[in-house]
Amino acid sequence: MLKRKSRGQGMTEYIIIVALIAVAAIGVYSFFGQTIRNQVAGLSAEMSGNSASQQISDAKDSATAGAGVANQKYNLGNYDKAANSSAAGTK
Repeated sequence: MLKRKSRGQGMTEYIIIVALIAVAAIGVYSFFGQTIRNQVAGLSAEMSGNSASQQISDAKDSATAGAGVANQKYNLGNYDKAANSSAAGTK
């Protein structure tokens, strides 16, 4: 009987850790999602033998906009403003 409780506790802790990692990944992706999409598009274009200069340029522009947003003072009260600014490419 005691062994079942111990196994259940381990599974619960694992689920909590996975949930925290997922929340962190969603936060990072919301700020730098456009940059990641452009980098993946450039990678796939290069692998198929095409030029990816436009995707690389777009990724640099998105990274610059994302870095500008990351330098601002945002918290949970105004997080939506930061995410919208990052998506629009503005500060």
